[in-house]
Amino acid sequence: MPKISSDTLWEQAAAEVHSREAEGGEEDGGETVSERTVFLMGSKSGGKTSILLRCLDRDEPSKPTLALEYTFGRRARGHNIPKDIAHLWELGGGTSLSDLVQIPITAVGIRSLSVILILDLSKPNALWGTMERLLQAAQHQLEKVSSQTQQAQKAKHQAPAYSAARVLPKDYPDRELISPFPVPLLIIGSKYDIFQEFDSDKRKVVCKTLRFVAHYYAASLIFTSIKSENLMSKTKSFFSHLAFGLDRGKTVSLDSTKPLLIAAGSDSFNQIGSPHSTDVDITSLHAKNPKDLWKKVYERVFPQEQNTSEQREVKDPAKDPQYSEPQIDAMRAQKDQELEQYKRNAAKSWKGLELET
Repeated sequence: MPKISSDTLWEQAAAEVHSREAEGGEEDGGETVSERTVFLMGSKSGGKTSILLRCLDRDEPSKPTLALEYTFGRRARGHNIPKDIAHLWELGGGTSLSDLVQIPITAVGIRSLSVILILDLSKPNALWGTMERLLQAAQHQLEKVSSQTQQAQKAKHQAPAYSAARVLPKDYPDRELISPFPVPLLIIGSKYDIFQEFDSDKRKVVCKTLRFVAHYYAASLIFTSIKSENLMSKTKSFFSHLAFGLDRGKTVSLDSTKPLLIAAGSDSFNQIGSPHSTDVDITSLHAKNPKDLWKKVYERVFPQEQNTSEQREVKDPAKDPQYSEPQIDAMRAQKDQELEQYKRNAAKSWKGLELET
């Protein structure tokens, strides 16, 4: 009788793929399929879906993301060669559904995982809070998965194959002063077409702050707009680098009067300088560390919204007009009426019983 495994189908399938890769992919003439996972998260209504569709060259209208959605992309490397696959997860709802990071961030795909954080530049008063909460949620899950993986390997007397500590080249700028994100991270500032109309000083605050954050996490940073073919082309090259391992180019733009374009390792604390503060006395701020100092300066210029709409209970999708289905909604309304009638009848019967006693 065959042994029953407790592994999920996904884990079994992943194990089969890794087994074939280890054997050299003989069935495909020695060529193996490259599979990577990209997890997108960010500001609510920040353009995540639109950017993803453009990066995948899909000409279709974008719809608001409901909770967590999955799709995939493929890329052919040559004739009669298996296509590389990118598993793409997109988290909706801004920070309200951050607990769902546990679904795309698992032990199965953590070695080939990368994260894209999309921040709405047109809403700077919600930017830091969104960024901080989502990155913390993702990092916590990455560390949790890493710890579980290491414990499992230790129990099997195997050498650890993955650690949450990301290893950078020895010549990486400010290597001893930064805290690298556990997996490759790309920060995208969306809606640059609106942001470029902001006051010059406010643009500088946002630009310098995001440069600091990106460098602190050893992440890449790019500003984009779906209304600009040029910016979307550059964004696609960064996306394809994470999804398919393609070259992302060597162009760098550090000028706050232009869209930022900074690959990981192309910036430094020396080039970024101190926080841009025209009306803030930095010495009066009681900060625990450099990151906390940048946060306090940024929040003095852009007081952060509490995102109360995102903190509240998530709106019932069944009542959301964008997901309307006339026939289903009509049946649902009928069942709701029947339920209410049943409740009223039940209440009357209970009152009758109480009177008899």
